[in-house]
Amino acid sequence: MKDMTSLHLKVQDLCNCYAQNDPLKEMSLLKKDTDKEEAALKWIALAVLHGVNMDAKQISISKTPDGVKVIAEYRDAELPTPGSDIGKRAIKALRAITHIEGKKGELPLALGIRDSSLEVEVKVKQQDDTETITLKFGK
Repeated sequence: MKDMTSLHLKVQDLCNCYAQNDPLKEMSLLKKDTDKEEAALKWIALAVLHGVNMDAKQISISKTPDGVKVIAEYRDAELPTPGSDIGKRAIKALRAITHIEGKKGELPLALGIRDSSLEVEVKVKQQDDTETITLKFGK
């Protein structure tokens, strides 16, 4: 069994690692990553960094039978998708980190980034064959 705490720590480490990079540029390169598990965690870290940098209200990743879609709410914009495989793994990792198992749920996720900390609200909604996880920034 995987230690889910280590997923949380890995996301924090990746936030620190990529804090000085352009999150959107890095997100657009993830589809080429051969380690899909690592790429999923990297996507989560980059999404958090992008949300903080752009003062986003929220970023959502949705999994449907047709693929994965990512929407950021600060202005109506679609972010680069991590692709179906990485997107599904990112959703699975966020569920594992937060321990949200049902069709609906909402919990805070504390992340330490460099010398500060951040709390992101993680909201899960599953309806029919669509599963959406939303990262909400700044209450």
